[in-house]
Formats: sequence, structure tokens, C-alpha cells
Amino acid sequence: MAKENIIEKINDFALEEIMGERFGRYAKYIIQDRALPDVRDGLKPVQRRILYSMYKDKNTYDKETRKSAKTVGNVIGNYHPHGDTSVYDAMVRLSQKWKQRSILVDMQGNNGSIDGDGPAAMRYTEARLAKISNILLEDLEKESVEMALTFDDYSYEPTVLPAHFPNLLVNGSTGISAGYATNIPPHNLGEVIDATIKRIDSPNCRLETIIDIVKGPDFPTGGIVEGKDGIISAYTNGKGKVVVRARYEFVNVKGKESIVITEIPYDTLKGNIIKKIEEIRIDKKIDGIIEARDESDKNDDLRIVIDLKKDANKDLIINYLFKNTDLQVNYSFNMVAIVNRTPRVLGILEILDAFINHNKDVVTKRTAFDLNIDEKKLHIIEGFIKALDILDEVIKTIRKSKNKSDAIDNLVKEYEFTKAQAEAIVMMQLYKLTNTDVTDLKNEYDRLIKEIEYFKSILSSEEILLGVIKDKLKSIKKEFSDERRTTIKDEISEIKIDTLDMVSKDDFIVCVSKSGYVKKVSLKSYNSNENEYPGVKEDDYIEGFYKLNNLDTILLFTNLGNYLYLPVREIQEAKYKDLGNHISNYVAVTDGEKIVRSIAVNEFDDSYITAFTKYGMVKRMILNSFEITRYTKPISMFKLKEKDELISVSRNNDEEVVVITKSGISLKYNTEEIPIVGLKTSGVKCINLNTKDYIINAFVINPNKEHLTLFTNRNTAKRIKLDDITKTSRAKKGSLIIKSPKSKEYSIFRAFNTTSKTIFGIVDKSIGYIKASDINILDKLSVGSTITKKNIEDVFVVTKLTILEKNEETESKEKEAKEEPKKEKIVNLTMSDFFEEFKI
Repeated sequence: MAKENIIEKINDFALEEIMGERFGRYAKYIIQDRALPDVRDGLKPVQRRILYSMYKDKNTYDKETRKSAKTVGNVIGNYHPHGDTSVYDAMVRLSQKWKQRSILVDMQGNNGSIDGDGPAAMRYTEARLAKISNILLEDLEKESVEMALTFDDYSYEPTVLPAHFPNLLVNGSTGISAGYATNIPPHNLGEVIDATIKRIDSPNCRLETIIDIVKGPDFPTGGIVEGKDGIISAYTNGKGKVVVRARYEFVNVKGKESIVITEIPYDTLKGNIIKKIEEIRIDKKIDGIIEARDESDKNDDLRIVIDLKKDANKDLIINYLFKNTDLQVNYSFNMVAIVNRTPRVLGILEILDAFINHNKDVVTKRTAFDLNIDEKKLHIIEGFIKALDILDEVIKTIRKSKNKSDAIDNLVKEYEFTKAQAEAIVMMQLYKLTNTDVTDLKNEYDRLIKEIEYFKSILSSEEILLGVIKDKLKSIKKEFSDERRTTIKDEISEIKIDTLDMVSKDDFIVCVSKSGYVKKVSLKSYNSNENEYPGVKEDDYIEGFYKLNNLDTILLFTNLGNYLYLPVREIQEAKYKDLGNHISNYVAVTDGEKIVRSIAVNEFDDSYITAFTKYGMVKRMILNSFEITRYTKPISMFKLKEKDELISVSRNNDEEVVVITKSGISLKYNTEEIPIVGLKTSGVKCINLNTKDYIINAFVINPNKEHLTLFTNRNTAKRIKLDDITKTSRAKKGSLIIKSPKSKEYSIFRAFNTTSKTIFGIVDKSIGYIKASDINILDKLSVGSTITKKNIEDVFVVTKLTILEKNEETESKEKEAKEEPKKEKIVNLTMSDFFEEFKI
């Protein structure tokens, strides 16, 4: 029965209806009562409750400090029913000199640090109100602000503090609530007070007038703010962006250059800045830094010292650090505060006006309170003066009365005292009444008359009221203001960095594998592994092997007609036996995109890149057209037809090219027949292919490599002299360089331009090696000699170290290392056999 009654009371509602209504209430709560400051006193509720609790407990600046845990307990027990951690964190922030322009809590003990260290537990620290906090709380007992019931309806708390200075601007605020965020920077107290007084004197003054007074933010950590336009925008409509930069100087001590940082941007961590600078140094992203260290002292004098190498470019280094560390940050104004229980984005004039109106209300209520007190005092004084004139009669009347109440009634009835006067007379001890000097009473009477007239003048004249506010502001400025710490610059400095000047000029060994793994190795690591093959994955091999400077570039050409631009300085340094990183870690290559050829470049000059495709297209391009500044994705350099792919790329200015097809056709002609075109074209026909035939390899002939070495599908190989191939014209049919017998069909599997000292890697489930000189030189039509009984899966040229040597006249060329393998006859080589030559 009970269960049925419960079920009858259950109502069904749509989830969005329930959530919408409840989240609305929650959002309203956190907007009004948690995360956003009130425009009038610049405080969030938790901050206000902390200050009020300490004030009520007389934990003020002129008293001894008390345990923070006691304050936190009072706050959460009486006013703020939330976790103690959030309350303590808020309390600590109010005490941190690098967060608050004017600290509101004076804390003893570890209250954190600008390095990001957390404070000591609340049981260890002690605190009291800072002196300036009394200015926020002053007149609270004079009914100057509205009081509201606490969460448990047990006592009252202020909804806003009297706040006799514009704390919202002075200390700023930051916070996030539902749908709203606020980010208001701190300002200089003296400037803000001057601007407030100016606004009081000239309620219709223009924004420019205020900006002439309040130059911009004044952060507790100092620094330099750049971008006057951002400040004007923020002060106009509440939103704007500026750049905040550290303050530094170059120091030379006994010939040793250093960069000394003395101020850092607001809300950044000194420890993180030093850590980041050290990471940049260790990762060699910038050349010239010896070390970065913290020389700050216990007196909060910040000092970060960056020691520089001799002849380091100090201007470029500091610019690089500005761009890549928190020595320079963007600060975004978002001046949101609660106005009449509603969040609003405010300009500086609106904030000043809100404070002035609040202060007028506070001073009015305080004055009315004081006036009421003085009028009551005056009324009592009048009664005492009257009583002294008839003192004997008054005493006689009191003595004959039955009790205190009867005495009061008799005095009112017989001498026309008011009840308040009669009660004051009766309550005064007789010896005091008889010994009271009427002159003192008259002096007090005169004082009260003047004070009452003054209070009435304040209440009756807005001009006098505003004068009182201005006098108070001036006294606050005189006692608490200090010099501006942050410098304001109109324009944002442009950071110009020539990244090449920032890079170390060291030489490295760069390895590019066929599978697309890239690494650079120090010469020290290379020399310590001189007889070893570079680390590669199983079945992978080195396609490009270079000695390069850190300022050089690798161009990687892919089968999809793209090239990848990879500066050596961007390649992560690795150990010689490491695999390195796949090219996809540097450039966003697509699935199925494979490396065809790598070319090293140290100057993008007017030499030529010649590229060939599988189905007979060719083009020449000028090398300097390949230079780019953004290289995070592949760049198209050959417009391919459907199913076609790039197979070969050559870089030199030599005279002849040769094309070799699968069916054994070769074609040789002058490079001048290939037109020079742009990167986005499809090129021209390089050979007239037969049906089902395609190109195995094509290249610009290297005059230093006199042979063409061919490998067939039937495990045979031969060499022929390139001079034996007749030169004709581009796009012809070509001539046979291998002729199959009727019993077996031979096709060309691989073709290379070689010398007699070239070494080949033969892949047939394992890798063996053979020297070109051990492959016979045969006539053009021969099918070659058998080199292995196993099925050859792949053949590659074992790449020797290529040293990039600049030609001072016109071009840069790749120059092979001159050393040759020490063993003259090699059938099955080990890598030690031919890598022992490459010590640099």
C-alpha cells in the first residue's frame, strides 16, 4: 500500500527540462556567489568573507597574527560552507606580493613562491589583515552597507564591503564561472585614485582624460606592457589584448656576456621560465647559451642570469627567448564584474562610476548613522545641562522615588525631561552627577552642534559629499601609493628572428633510410662507430648518407610526385645505432607515400633538378624554386597522370640523360631537350614506351660513373659502358640493351649508373654484398651472368658518405668521400669491410 502511494507521487519530466532549470539555478549561484567579483569592492564572496571574518575577530594589522587554520575554520563554519582548501587558497592569494598589487592579508610563514611552490599547510602559517584592508572594511559597523543572513540564518554578513578605494582596479581579478570569465589586471593605486578624483570632478570627462592618468596595468611583477591600442580597447569596452614582456639588461663582467632578467610577466612562474630556457639550451634549439640560473634573493629581488658564449648574438637570443618562453606573453583583458547581481563587461569609466556611486551611498549611510548618534548624544547633553541647573531638586526627586522606573517617570512629569534624558540622569551615579562641570557639558554641546551641522551639510549637498570622498581618497593615496612598476609602450615590438643565425653551425652525419627513417648523428658518435652500419630496421637500408652542416637542407622526393623539405637543424639528433624518427614525425606524409630519392642542399641556386616518372614523363626544374619557409606537409613538384608515379630524381647540370625500361630498352639524349618548367606542371614525354612497358630507372649521367649496371629478373647482372649506348633524341623508341632468348624471357629488374668501385646490396631474404668490379662488362644484347642461385628480391647501391662541398663560383655539388674500401676483391662483404673507410 505504501509503495503504491509513493508511485502515485512520482511525476515524469523531460531530462532537458529538469537539467535546464537546475543548471540555471546552479549557474546563477556560481556567477553571483563564487567566481566573479563585485564591481563595488572588487572582491569575490570568499575573499569578502575571509576579510570580514578576520575583521570581526579583530585579527587586524595592529594585532598579533593568528593561525591561518583558525581563520579558515571560522570562515567555513560561519560564512562560506565550502572546502577548507579553496578558502585557504583564496586567503593565500590575498597575501602573495607577486599576485596582488596591494596585499590584503599579511601572512607569516611559507605562502608559496613565484616559482610555483605551494604554501605550507594552514596549521603552520599565521596571518592578519594587512593595513590597507582596514580601508575596505572601515565604517562597516556604521550600517554603511547592506547585511544579509548567513547560510545557516544564524548571523549576518555584508553583501559588499564599504571599500573606500577602487579595489577592483587596484588588485584586479581572475575567475571562471558558467558562461563567464573575468581577467582584470592590477593597476597602480595612486593612478587609480587620481582617475577617480578626476571622474568625480568631471563626471562627463572623456576616456582619453582617464588614460592620461591611468597609463595601463601596473603588475606587481613589473615588466613592460606593449600595445596602447589594446589598453584603449579594454578601457573602452572591457576587452583588449596587450603583450607583457620581461625586463632585462645585457651585462658584461670581465668579458663574459650575460642576459640578466629582473622582472617577468605577470602570472608566470620563474621556475618554469628557467626550466624552458635550459630545455632550449639542451635541445640545441638555439646556439650561444651556456646556462640559465636563478640568482634571486630572499628579499624578493628577482634575478635570472643567462650566461652566453663568446661572440654569441645576444639580441637574437633574447628575441628567440621572448618568442619561445614566458619571458613574453599575451595578456587578454576581459573586465567582467557583478553589477546589480548581474555579470557585465565593463570599461574603466563604468568601473569608476560604479565605485563612486557605491562610495556615495556608503558615505551617505555612514553620515546618517553618525548624525543619528550625535543627535541622541546632544539630546542627552541638553538634559544634563538642564539637570545641573536644578540639581538639588533632581536629586530630591530621585531619592523620594520608589525605584528607577518611578524616578524616570517623576523626572519626566515634574521637570519635563524626555524619557531618554530622564533615564540617562537616573543611570548616572550620584557622585558623577554632582561633580559634573557644566562647562565641559557646554563644550561638548557646542562640538556636537558643529558636527551635526557638518553631517547635515554632507547629506544636503552632493558637492560636500563628494569632497569628503575625495579627501578620503587623497589620504589613502598619501599613505599607501607607490611608484609604478610596469612600463607602458605604445607599440608592440616586432620580434625578428633569423632562425639560421640562431642555429649551431656544427657538422653532422645525416642518414636517410629507404623506409623513410631520418636521423642526424654527431661526428663524435659517428667516429666511435666507424666500422658499423648505421642503425636501420630489418630489411631496410640507407638511401642517403651525408656529412652536412646544421644549416643545410635535405630534399626528400616521393613516389606521389611530392617533395619533403627537411632542414638538418629540424632533425632530431640520435645515436649512430638508433633508428631515428620516421619522416612522418616532421612532415605529414600520406599513406602509401614512399621515399624515392634524397638530395642534400646547402644553397638553393640555379642548378637543375631532373625528375622522371614510371610511365615516361620527364621535367627539369630550377633548384631555387624548391626553397620554402613552411614545410609541415608535402609539396607537389610533379603533376602525375593516373597510376603514374615518380621513380627517379637527379641533381646536376651534366649534358646527357639515359632512360632504361623493364623490357630492356634504353634511350640516351641531351638534357637540353628537356624543357625547364615550374613545379606544378606534368612535364614532357621522355621515351616512347611500348604497351605494358615502363621505366625501371632514368637519370642524368654522372661523367665520373662510366658504367650502366643492370640486374634482371633471372638473377643475372651485367655492366655495359654508357658510351656504347647511341645518343638519339627525346621521346624516341630507344634501342635494346638486353635481348631475351626464345626459351626464356629476361626483363630488367634494377639499373644503376656506377663506377667499378660501387658496392651493391643484394636482398634475397638476407642481405649480401657484391662489388661492381665483380660483375662482368658484356655486350649490349647479353642477358648477363648469374650472380646468385637465390631469387633476388631487391638490389640497392650501398651509399657511401657524401660530403656536400660548396662551389664558390656558381653552385653546390655532392662530392663523394675519396677514400675507397681497403679490400680490393669482395664477393660477400660485411659492412665493416667498406665502412671502415669513412672516418672523418
